[in-house]
Parts: sequence; C-alpha cells; structure tokens
Amino acid sequence: MKLSPLKKCFRIWLVVLAFWLAASEMAKAATDVLATLKPVHPRLFATADAWTDLRARRTNDVLLAELLDKIENDGRQTLPLPPLTYKKEGKRLLAVSRAAFSRITVWAFCYRLTDEQVFAARAQKEMLTLAAFKDWNPSHFLDTAEMTAALAIGYDWLYEDLSPAARATIRRAIVEKGLLQAVGPAATAKYISWQRAEMNWNQVCFGGLTIGALAIADVEPGVSHDLLTVAHNDIYHGMKPYAPDGVYPEGPVYWNYGTTYQVLMISALTSALGANWQLDASPGFFASAAAQLQQTGPTGKPFNFSDGSESAQFKPALFWFARRLQQPDLLYFQRQRLAEILARTKADLSRDGMLPLVALWWNDAFGTNTAPQLPLAWFGDGPNPIGVFRSSWADTNALYLAFKGGSAGLNHAHMDAGSFVLEADGVRWACDLGAQDYYSIESKGWNLFDRKQASDRWRVYRLNNFSHNTLTLDGQLHQVAGDARIVEFNANAKQAAVDLTQIFSGQATNVVRHFRVGQNREVDILDELNGLKPGEPVRWQMVTHAQVEITGNQAVLRQDGKVLRAHVYSPVAANFEVVSADPPDDHVNEPNPNTRILVVSAIAPADGNLHIEVLFRPN
Repeated sequence: MKLSPLKKCFRIWLVVLAFWLAASEMAKAATDVLATLKPVHPRLFATADAWTDLRARRTNDVLLAELLDKIENDGRQTLPLPPLTYKKEGKRLLAVSRAAFSRITVWAFCYRLTDEQVFAARAQKEMLTLAAFKDWNPSHFLDTAEMTAALAIGYDWLYEDLSPAARATIRRAIVEKGLLQAVGPAATAKYISWQRAEMNWNQVCFGGLTIGALAIADVEPGVSHDLLTVAHNDIYHGMKPYAPDGVYPEGPVYWNYGTTYQVLMISALTSALGANWQLDASPGFFASAAAQLQQTGPTGKPFNFSDGSESAQFKPALFWFARRLQQPDLLYFQRQRLAEILARTKADLSRDGMLPLVALWWNDAFGTNTAPQLPLAWFGDGPNPIGVFRSSWADTNALYLAFKGGSAGLNHAHMDAGSFVLEADGVRWACDLGAQDYYSIESKGWNLFDRKQASDRWRVYRLNNFSHNTLTLDGQLHQVAGDARIVEFNANAKQAAVDLTQIFSGQATNVVRHFRVGQNREVDILDELNGLKPGEPVRWQMVTHAQVEITGNQAVLRQDGKVLRAHVYSPVAANFEVVSADPPDDHVNEPNPNTRILVVSAIAPADGNLHIEVLFRPN
C-alpha cells in the first residue's frame, strides 16, 4: 500500500518518537540510582552470608579470632552504659554522634555474630533514644551525617529483630533528621555548602547520608533517590583533592577521617547496589593508601602537617584498601596499632568503634606483616606537595626525612610551607606541634576557621610559622595566599628543593629551601634567599623534644639515649640558640611542655642575598 506523504511523515514521526521514548527509558534506567537496590536486609557492607562466613573463618584465622573476641568483649562491657543524651560542646554535637556510631555498630555486629538478643535490644534502645532527639544538629552537618550513618547501620543489620514500631520510628528519624536536612525543604543553604566543597566534609556528609539512604530506600524511595542523585553528582568534589598522587591536602589525620567515610560510602554502595559509581577510579584515590605509608616515619608517627596529632593512628580504611588492592603490606604500620588495640582489656569505643568494619574487610593474608615494597624516595604532588627520603622500610632505626610545600590557605592548613620532620635511630628529632583542641580556641571567641591573612587563626601559636620548622622573615607571618612548590626531586641523588618565594611575597625576590641526604645518613638543609632588605632579620628554626647542648655553631641533641649532632655552616658567624616553644600567655594558646626550638638567627647583608645551611648527623 502506498502511503501519502503526510502519512509517511506521520509514521516517521512515530518511529522517531518510539526511539526517543525508548532512549528516554534507557537513560532513566541508567540514571536511576536505585535500579539495582538489593531488596533484603542486611545490605550495608555485607549480606547475611558474610556473618556466616565470618564465623567459619574465626576458627581458622588466629588474628581474626582475636579481633572478633575484642569486639564481642567490648560489646558486653558497654551494654550497661546509660543511653546518650543531647549534649553539645560549643557548636558541635559530634562527640555524641560518634559515640552513637560506635555503640550501635558494635552492638549490632555482636548480635549478627552471636545471635544474642541482648545486643539487639540494647542497640534498639539506643536508636530510639537518638531518634527522639530534637535534631541531629544540622548547623554542624558532620554531626547529622555521622548520626544518620549510626542509625542506618543499626536499622539495616538488626532489621528483622527490631519491632515494627521501632523500625518506623528509626526510619522516620533517618528521613526527617538526616536526609531531608540535605535535600528537602528543610535544608538550609548555609548548612549544606559542603556538597560542593573539596575537603573532608563532602566525603563524611555524603558518606553518612548515603548509608542512610541505602538502608531505607525500599520503603522511602523518593527521598533516598533524591539524596543518592545529589551524592552521585557532587561527591567528585570531595574526591578531587587526592589527585594526582594521593597526598590528602588536609594531612594524614584528616585523610583518616575523610577517607574512612569515603570507603564506607563505596563499600555500602557496592554491597547494596552492586555498583560503586566508579568512585575508586578517581585520580589519586588508590594511590593515597601507599601515600599514607610514605607519610609515616619508622617510629610509626605520621608527618602530621595541617591540623593533626603526632600520635600514631589506627586507620581502618587501610584494611579496605589492602583487601581491595590485594596488598597486605599496606598494613605494615597498622599491625602494630591493631596489636595495641587487641591488648586493651577495657572497652574504649571512642577509639575502637570501627573494628566491626575492619572485621568485615578482613582478609586471610592480613596475618603476615611484611615490609612494604615501596620506594625509599617518594614525591607526591598536589595542593600540599610532600617529599620523603628514608634509608629503609624494615629498620625501625632508619633515617626518615619528610618535607612539604603548600599553602596556608588550604582547609586545615598551617603556615608550614618548607617545614620538615626528621627521624633517626627510632627518635623523632624534628617534630610538628600539631593542632590545638578546637573548642579551647573557639570558646574564647576566636574565629578559628577564618583563613584570611589577619584572622584569629594565625594568632594560634601552633598554626602559625613561629612554631614550625621553616623560615620567618622580619618576625612576620607567612603569606596565606602564597603557594610553595617542590620544584626539584631527585630520588637517585637524594636531593630536593622547595620554592618558598610566594610565601615571602614583598619580603624577598627568591627563596628556595634545598634538602639533601648524604652518606652516613647526613641531612643537609640549605636555604637560599635573594632580594632581602639589608638588615632584615631572618630566623631558621626546628622544633624538638630533645635536650639540646650548644657550643657556638654546633649543637648536640639527646633523646631516649640517642644522639643527633647539628652544625651551622652558613652564615659563618651564625650560632645556634635554644628558645622556648611556649606561646604568649594570652589564656587561649596552650603550652607545649617538654618542647623547645633550635634557632639560627641571621641578618640580611647589604646585597640582600643570604644562605643558611645546617647539617644534621645521627651518631
């Protein structure tokens, strides 16, 4: 039958429409983040079979059995604890949210492991108490996200054993006090700026809320779909800082925080949806695991730049990386941390609340602790570039030198461009004071997180350049807008250079710090400064816990029965001095006991060019 031109056009239009509709449905299916949701519980991090498998493996893996015993003992010891109460410290409810996460995760895990109803009942009681809170403090959204994750894990792992009324109450709290605070009409714009922030808040908040959405999506598909869609679209902001080499700009301590929640998010997506949105393919993400080892000295202490502590940390996320990458050596330093945890007989969920996730990520190969197969010289580029030279991975007495560039304008950053830490013979000789407790500063009215040049943040002694292992010109603060780059890194020659010129904008035309590791573990630090104002004072400094004896241009540092010798080679007339590491007595800054600063003071000559060279030699 011959069709008229009009009918022919109509049929073509119908075919096009059909293709368009089909394509639309395919696109919709492809973008439906809940299309592959597993309908049964538990589905967060593991299915029911995983606990059956865990019980079986317990009999054959001695270290896993010790870990499970520890979790179970912690769970039993903490059953009598009274329910948590709504108590903020300053602007934060975070301590309560973290306690909730630890309690509920441990009790719910113990129930899955033992089938003992006492654990399920105690977790349900805690969740109903938390669900009755007036809010989960969305003005400091980390608190909301971690609380959402806590109740979501309990809801999912204990689903069949919660009463129907309890399930409904907990689910409603997850929706109203959690998810809708980020994507619903109740969301406050200034509270959700983290959604496009390139830092740990993006990861923690999306991680916690994603766990919440996945737990209840079968009953609350609308808000869960909305939350997961936003998370899918904007989580990449939090992943960007890992690029290109895995150096987390906020430092190792905040890597532990942000990356733990990133791993929780990936793990939950994988178990609940069978897909992780390819988040683990983000540039630098996998590399960040090895980068954490590179930023750890032979003593087990991290290079604690930015707001971090010098204490060795337990890092649960590394167990996920080690299993995912099939690299047990990523746990080289973690095995010692785990041994310390397992040796504790008294429950401390504030430190051990993540152990159930470690158990779920456990691999039989984790029982062997071998030295990492990683380079002895390593450079990681990024917003806060890091360089490392070490003499051995297996020797706890090895030499370790780590140094950095970067900018004080980064989140949680300090005025520490050019700073370094130095270890030898099992001693950390050059150290970083780390951060001061936030509330101790904020409670005095100081605006801690304003990073402008004249902000309160730089009145905090531990954060400014007067307390870091770097240079200070004319007693002035570093330039917040400045950015220091590692411009040379020669692994074979064991030498590197950091360009600090922007940090001293307006004070010098060129400032470069050179690091070199020579024979017999000697470390040479040479600073070249050009374009100084004649007569301008320059201060070189190194923070140390060692006792120091000075004889002119030489110093002997003693600590833990070990010795480090230092020699000022330039300027030829310069000598060492030791000054206090305590800040001004302003009732805000906290003291730094058993700490002092080794100083070299110099004056810019008439030509404005100055070299400061200091050599360190371990005995």
